[in-house]
Amino acid sequence: MAAAQGFAYEERGDGSVVILHHGRVATVLRGSRAAQFVREAADGDPQLAMARWTGNYRRGNERTARRHPRNEHR
Repeated sequence: MAAAQGFAYEERGDGSVVILHHGRVATVLRGSRAAQFVREAADGDPQLAMARWTGNYRRGNERTARRHPRNEHR
């Protein structure tokens, strides 16, 4: 799987975390979820962690692509 790119995050003073994708807000995490995300991002690949937490690692078009004529195997 290729590494996710284009993510950034900001920790705010109130303990919340804002995850940005290409400069736009993708999600805001608060409380224990924010703390868990910060630990996960620090321990591993932050780009992959942000993709997982925002749900941006799968687009939902996999089934459509599988049925595309150029991907059909005879």
